[in-house]
Amino acid sequence: MSKNIILVSGKRKTAVAKLRADSGSGAIIFNGVSSEALPLFHKLALSEPIKIFEREIGPVKYNFHIHALGGGKEAQIQAARLAIAKALVKLSGSDTLRKAYLVYDRNMLVADARRKEANKPGDSAPRAKRQKSYR
Repeated sequence: MSKNIILVSGKRKTAVAKLRADSGSGAIIFNGVSSEALPLFHKLALSEPIKIFEREIGPVKYNFHIHALGGGKEAQIQAARLAIAKALVKLSGSDTLRKAYLVYDRNMLVADARRKEANKPGDSAPRAKRQKSYR
């Protein structure tokens, strides 16, 4: 095993993506499947942080193994995207890369803290109120 292994996690809604980065050629393995086999927009979402890294710093010398669980497919992809960006910032230690991610999309480095609103006591939904009848 390489000495330069890093572990990072990303969250989106109830999805959690755990990422292990080690030295390699820039391959992304998402839940045991290569990113090339994923649908187009999922592949593009996972490659965004890498494209920005290549523009700012240079070629990526790490492979990313991502294991996502919980939530839905889209939330898992967004959690993985967050984890990749956080790992690249941590590995490079570059402040310019961090700023480039924040300018492009703040959700690349900062998790979206919004969650589902809880149901209120004695009601059927978080915001819906009981109908009242005057007759």
